[in-house]
Amino acid sequence: MSPKSTLYVVATPIGNLRDISLRALDILAAVDVIAAEDTRTTGHLLAHHSITRKMLALHQHNERTAAEKIIGLLAAGKSVALVTDAGTPGISDPGAIVVQLVRQQGYPVVPIPGANAAVSALSAAGIAAPHFLFYGFLPAKTGARKRELESLKSQPHTLTLVFYEAPHRILECVADLVAVLGGDRQITIARELTKMFETIHTCALGNALAWLQADANQQKGEFVLLVSGAEVQDETEISDQAQRTLNLLLADLPLKQAVKLAAEITDENKNALYDLALSLKQKS
Repeated sequence: MSPKSTLYVVATPIGNLRDISLRALDILAAVDVIAAEDTRTTGHLLAHHSITRKMLALHQHNERTAAEKIIGLLAAGKSVALVTDAGTPGISDPGAIVVQLVRQQGYPVVPIPGANAAVSALSAAGIAAPHFLFYGFLPAKTGARKRELESLKSQPHTLTLVFYEAPHRILECVADLVAVLGGDRQITIARELTKMFETIHTCALGNALAWLQADANQQKGEFVLLVSGAEVQDETEISDQAQRTLNLLLADLPLKQAVKLAAEITDENKNALYDLALSLKQKS
């Protein structure tokens, strides 16, 4: 049984209907109401698992109004499960506003973990970088998308950039990735994860657009894009003049300020100068 006056945030499958936990099924079968992004999609999932429950619609266009209804149900002692069409609510999906408002009212919010497209893609990509930055969906328009990518351009090689993308924007998104980040980085394109036509393809970013265009079928479905961070230059790739400038600045300034000024003076890569400064500090 589910405790009264509790909101459960329930992860649902991202494709294969069997990718749902036993606990999630128990909760969905026990709550009084299920708040669903699309009641038809959730109805299909519930029918597959022989669950019948009252539902209310909660999507990006009515989230605050739906939150008021959910708070009313919780005040009446009812339990509610929050689900989206696929994956974990609140992660590039509706849900965060509802959770925030429910918590503000003092009601318990319980996560029921499960499928997540970004983590699924990372687990099967074989990327050794120890960190990742989950961005989610980039802006829909090219200009705004390129500006966002410029702000992410200097993220280091130890960090993988993780994006979601829709099929109707995949070609222009990849084209903008190449334009801003260059073609030398590695990209893993993961599409239709856990579904019949699941594809996980890794290549140089500069080759990705041609790969997508070679087969129209590879442009279909929901995408996760994993893009490697910026490669840090070796010390030998930093000019002698830049190294001398950095040494002089480090003698009188804090490390971050010295690196910032050295990058401005020499036009060298700031990340490379920062790594060099750390190395010089350790040696001294």
